[in-house]
Amino acid sequence: MISTPGLLPVTELTAAVDGFLAASPATRAWDVETAFDWTAADAGRLTEGQRSAVQFVTLIEDHLPGYFDVYHRHFPVDDSVDLPTFEHNRELYHFTVRWALEEDTHARALARYQEAAGMAERSTLRSELAIEGHKPFDLPYDHPVQFFAYALVQEKATQMYYQQLRDVVTDPVLAAVLTRLSRDEARHFSFMAEVVTRYLRHDGDAVVAPIRDVIAHFRMPLSDTLRGYWRWALRIAEVADYDHTAAYEHLVKVIDRAVDTRTEPIDELVRFVESCRALA
Repeated sequence: MISTPGLLPVTELTAAVDGFLAASPATRAWDVETAFDWTAADAGRLTEGQRSAVQFVTLIEDHLPGYFDVYHRHFPVDDSVDLPTFEHNRELYHFTVRWALEEDTHARALARYQEAAGMAERSTLRSELAIEGHKPFDLPYDHPVQFFAYALVQEKATQMYYQQLRDVVTDPVLAAVLTRLSRDEARHFSFMAEVVTRYLRHDGDAVVAPIRDVIAHFRMPLSDTLRGYWRWALRIAEVADYDHTAAYEHLVKVIDRAVDTRTEPIDELVRFVESCRALA
């Protein structure tokens, strides 16, 4: 059995998980079947660019099995790890299964919209999603905090894009879907921000280099595997402002709230994150 160095104390992680679940009661849940009037969905009200954006984000969301597998492999809940590591990972699992359910709902809602709005036949779309979903996904990180720092940026960037796309589309059904998605992503971001905050308060300068590495090599999901990703990303940026580095500002805010007195490594990290944003 192995132990994983750099894990947040289980009491700290548990507090973050409990906070997320308390903010996500069953009464706030929504489902694909009843949350929207699918008979009113009309892709004819969308521009070609907006339709392309819907297709793009559907592919990204539908890769959920690959994203969930990352947590299973890097935070295993089996006998490959020692008991203290298992305790930590089991607490995290309470979050990841809820997160996975919500992200899978996002994928289903977007696919359902395409079908209901006349953008795609279900069988054709299913096959198209399988081509990309079949490809592997991983995050090349060594320190546990990196998975949360990455997701902090990714979830916030996704939330912001959904809000901005919602503001320009004229189909009320799609706008309603995007509103639901952006709210969920905001809660996911809040959880990741809470975990990163607790890491900074507990480990201080020891997590600066791992977080810096995340930003230095950051890429949004599937950027290396999705066919035509960069061309597609530029196209959807014309539809609604799409710039994942806008989320870097929120990482800086998390750092500022977490640290009472900045050390030189923390100062350097903030300068680096801000310079990456400025360059973008």
